[in-house]
Amino acid sequence: MTFVNPLLLAGAALVVVPIVLHLIMRRKPRHLEFPALRLVQLRHETNRRRLRLRHLLLLALRVAAIAILAMALARPSLKFSGVLGSREAPVAAVLVFDTAPRMQYRLANRTRLEEAQELGRWLLRQLPGESRIGVLDTRLGPGAFQVDRGAAADRIDRLTSVANSQPLADVLDEAFRLLATSELERKEVYVFTDLARAAWPADTAARIEQHAAEMPGASLYLVDVGVREPEDYSLGELRLSAQLLSSRSPLDVRTELARTGPAGQRAVELYLLDENRQPQKRDHRDLTLEAGGSAEIPFQIGALKPGTHQGFVRIVGQDNLSEDDTRYFTVEVASAWRILVVDPESAHSYAGFLAQILAPETLRKSGQARFECDVTPQRELAERDLQPYSAVCLVDPTPLAPDAWEKLGQYVASGHGLAVFLGRNASPVDTFNQPEAQKLLPGPLLREARSPEVGVLLAPRDLEHPMLRPFREMTGSIPWSDSPIYRYWELGSIAKGVNVVVPFDDGRPAVLERTVGDGRVVTMTTPVSDRAQGQAWNLLPTDSWPFFILSHQMMLYLVGSTDARLNYMAGQTAVVPLDSAAPFRSYLLTAPGDTKFPLSADPKQNVLLVSATDEVGNYRVQAGGRASGVDRGFSVNLASRQTELTRLTKDELAGLFGDVPFRLARNQNEIERDVSMARVGRELFSPLILLLAVLLAAECLLANRFYREGA
Repeated sequence: MTFVNPLLLAGAALVVVPIVLHLIMRRKPRHLEFPALRLVQLRHETNRRRLRLRHLLLLALRVAAIAILAMALARPSLKFSGVLGSREAPVAAVLVFDTAPRMQYRLANRTRLEEAQELGRWLLRQLPGESRIGVLDTRLGPGAFQVDRGAAADRIDRLTSVANSQPLADVLDEAFRLLATSELERKEVYVFTDLARAAWPADTAARIEQHAAEMPGASLYLVDVGVREPEDYSLGELRLSAQLLSSRSPLDVRTELARTGPAGQRAVELYLLDENRQPQKRDHRDLTLEAGGSAEIPFQIGALKPGTHQGFVRIVGQDNLSEDDTRYFTVEVASAWRILVVDPESAHSYAGFLAQILAPETLRKSGQARFECDVTPQRELAERDLQPYSAVCLVDPTPLAPDAWEKLGQYVASGHGLAVFLGRNASPVDTFNQPEAQKLLPGPLLREARSPEVGVLLAPRDLEHPMLRPFREMTGSIPWSDSPIYRYWELGSIAKGVNVVVPFDDGRPAVLERTVGDGRVVTMTTPVSDRAQGQAWNLLPTDSWPFFILSHQMMLYLVGSTDARLNYMAGQTAVVPLDSAAPFRSYLLTAPGDTKFPLSADPKQNVLLVSATDEVGNYRVQAGGRASGVDRGFSVNLASRQTELTRLTKDELAGLFGDVPFRLARNQNEIERDVSMARVGRELFSPLILLLAVLLAAECLLANRFYREGA
């Protein structure tokens, strides 16, 4: 047992007061004269013993009351395990602040971070002298103990929200590592958080249990500064139809509007920045959401000129958390991609079919076709200039000369795309297995595989590849069975680095990709233009919308549209590719807020690497003049988990920490209570005061009764 105010125990000496009063005010027996003296003497003895017992009982109650009052004022406490210590002994304390963007949630004109800062400054003043104090937040980087209490207070004052906030479990790892460097016996960790579920990964319990085993004497406190029932409107992450698109294709922008709290109405607007970087409103949606509901918001923008375009989607009006009200985007628009379709001039060839799939006549007439296809005979390939074309398609090619394969190899290595659709014309196979051809093809051709009765089907194992991305939302409903394949080429040993994108349902490869230099080669082991003359190789030329999508995605992949990345999450390194034909020595980066600083390109990769992406918004990269210079950009957004307000339930919190003891507080009184209990033990002030009240009540009751009877 320890005492907060041990000097007050001297008050226990006041127990002599009732004893003295008892001796002074002792009641004297009255003399009675009765004829029956013997009877009087017997009664006198009985009264004397009863009075002595009553006085002793009252004396004991009064002595106990004074002693318990003195003990209660001394604030004793019990510590049932561990080492007893003084409340004023120095501690090694680490204060961890959640600085995720959701901590900017405002209630009563105060953000959650400001609330945490105020409690943190108060806690600093309560820590014992000579304590070692560390202040950590959820940004990346190692922690250290502050020089003194003033430095710790200044560190708390300078805390700001972090766009790329780390999970609290990662920061706790650093906090316990820092505590391990301290020689002080008593160690404490304080976590100021809104208890958002997104801040606590699933492996938190195992990591904290490990720290608790390595440092069993450390105390863990959670200080809840969150709002128990938050209300907010939020935008989900933007989904763009493409980040690099043709000027003939519209831009589709989709997102979700979600409601946390009761039902309500909100408007959402889409803006594009004009040439002067001024926002111009392009679309508007009004939505009504149920309590806790969400709704998808589709936008479409057409008639975008070639170049870089930036904009944003925002919620109209203000709410408690503004950080999730705006989402930014950047797209790059190019002229229609030119595709060269090489026709083998075979009686079984139908090269125009592929050209019609890539650029349907109706879209060509309306000027909306994203591809511009030229068809050329295979015999003219050697003299044809390939550089103006973004990709070349060999449709059921006949044997090519070695110099033709070499020309195609140089074309691909310079950053272009090549599609090879193998069919009945790939004979003799030795001509396709020559070294020049095998530098581009995925492997040697062995034989024709046939399944004339039921055929085989395209059977993608997963839909993660960019060529298969549009099928992700259609899983289980894609009618591959409408396009059976009866004949295809079986390959030998696949070359190193070749990836099977789509296999047949018998396990053999159907669509393969290979990287050659800066470009790509996609090979399909069955043709896409085989007329149904005699025994057709497949039914792909029929009305098959899955193959229509697959062929478009294949061309987009070859021209690099699916590779373009112009939109990033905060904290990610942005990679801005540059034109090697027009290099500049330095570039000017304009960050959100109109902050400008110079950058130099990576001479080996010919790209700009921008690692300072902690600020959310649209970034712009410029060099040279407007006419012949560089004017590109990219956008940075918050990850959705950074603004997720869903709080941990009581059961989730208990399961999160498992058997590791922790204390949860919401205000100064609860923090002080928990800290006192952990450092000194469980205080007995309340039960002692209750016992004192009971004793005084008993003393009053007995005294009134005894003296009334004696009157």
